[in-house]
Amino acid sequence: MTALGSSQANLWQVGADAIDVSRGAARTATIAARPKRVTLDLAASAIIVIDMQALFCRARPHETSAPPTAKPIQPLERMLPVLRKAGVPVIWVNWGNRTDKLNIGPSVMHSFAREGGFRPPILDKGSADAAIVDGLTVGADDIHVDKYRVSGFWDSELDSVLRNLRVTTLFFAGVNLDQCVHATLLDAHCLNYDCVLVEDCCATRSPDYCTQATLYNVERGMGFVTDSAAVVAALA
Repeated sequence: MTALGSSQANLWQVGADAIDVSRGAARTATIAARPKRVTLDLAASAIIVIDMQALFCRARPHETSAPPTAKPIQPLERMLPVLRKAGVPVIWVNWGNRTDKLNIGPSVMHSFAREGGFRPPILDKGSADAAIVDGLTVGADDIHVDKYRVSGFWDSELDSVLRNLRVTTLFFAGVNLDQCVHATLLDAHCLNYDCVLVEDCCATRSPDYCTQATLYNVERGMGFVTDSAAVVAALA
């Protein structure tokens, strides 16, 4: 293993086929991942579940079957209880807009355009659109953070919450993979968090090449890509 980092208190140990980001912690888990298997500190880890909300995950009026954004529901429902049992905080990061939208400009409003115009309420805090989609169980001790941009870190308390929890490693799940999930992961990477994307717990309505580009970019320089089965196996 080769030490990677500029501070003795904050080093990765990098090997030919494995990377240890646990920084010498006593309670670790080793997870099969790309580009290399990763060992992490469970006591300094959390999972961020992004935008698994009714508006994004339910079928639209013209759809006769569940949309692709509903695919993460089952793997998340299997994995989250295992993470909770291991003491890993579950953080739901969801759109929770103000009803007056005073903190949101036209460029953000435009992304929610329906039939050529912005029709509130859309993802207002407490609205049916903003509710966590049916099929996902929310734990009594889970943490909820409202977001107002594609990145969960922008104009929110997410970073402060994570620092207070002493978290250094983040699992990522949710929708849309190439939009809000990727934007939040990119900001986390820029803030020096270790990032682990759980592939089957993410989805998007975008074309497949958007998924492939996102996965490529994550495993080539922003973190690690794993799946829910590997996480559950590592914690079993």
